[in-house]
Amino acid sequence: MSQTTTDSPVRRQRAQLKVRTLRTDRWWLAPALTFVALASFIVYGFWAIFDSSYFVEPYVAPFSSPCLATSCPEGARFLGFAPFGDWFTLPPGILILGLPAGFRLTCYYYRKSYYRSFWLSPPACAVSEPHKKYSGETRFPLIIQNIHRYFFYGAIVIGAVLSYDAVIAFRNHEGEWGHMGLGTLILVVNAVLIVLYTLSCHSCRHITAGRLNHFSRHPLRYKAWTWVSKLNAKHQQLAWVSMFSVMIADLYVRLVAKGVITDLQFF
Repeated sequence: MSQTTTDSPVRRQRAQLKVRTLRTDRWWLAPALTFVALASFIVYGFWAIFDSSYFVEPYVAPFSSPCLATSCPEGARFLGFAPFGDWFTLPPGILILGLPAGFRLTCYYYRKSYYRSFWLSPPACAVSEPHKKYSGETRFPLIIQNIHRYFFYGAIVIGAVLSYDAVIAFRNHEGEWGHMGLGTLILVVNAVLIVLYTLSCHSCRHITAGRLNHFSRHPLRYKAWTWVSKLNAKHQQLAWVSMFSVMIADLYVRLVAKGVITDLQFF
């Protein structure tokens, strides 16, 4: 007779690998390119904040809008509003830097991107990270990431301001309406992409109808949630496209203001 054995749980240990990964593809390429792109955006942003060529009628560079200081040219002031007087001697862009920067810094997709590319946590799937401990976002300073939902409201304001700037751009250098230049087109495209990126945010989807238990009782919010959900599926693409669009739009205005290039007028 064969000897019967009783069923007993078998403890299996994870394979102890001496190498960082078994992947043979170029897994490092994606985090490397992400690092270069994000680092370039950060470097450009710091340069733009301290650059004084941020306005040429009728264009305002996005990195310096809204311009809320009396040191701003009159045409660059948002609705003529300038609550920060002559005592404010720092670059005007610093006043609003925290809203768009905070929104992107705490964005769910950007968090994934710079965690992998800057902190290598982890750099790619099936690749071990160099850190010995992992606490997620439960400790300082990463626990601050939870304020992303509040930066969303600030991002809505910035999107509205950039949309206003795009409308104002339908003027000529004398302030007459009914004109359009290449700068107008660039600012309009940028405003659209910024608004779409903002509305595709996970926080926007949750605020729209994420907490509802019965969609049938809230048909309008359900329709809005459905539309935002479709945008949310493109959140990664919109994050990248809007990042480059705001940088291109900002650089274009500054180059025109410096006289490096001439704005092409359509009508």
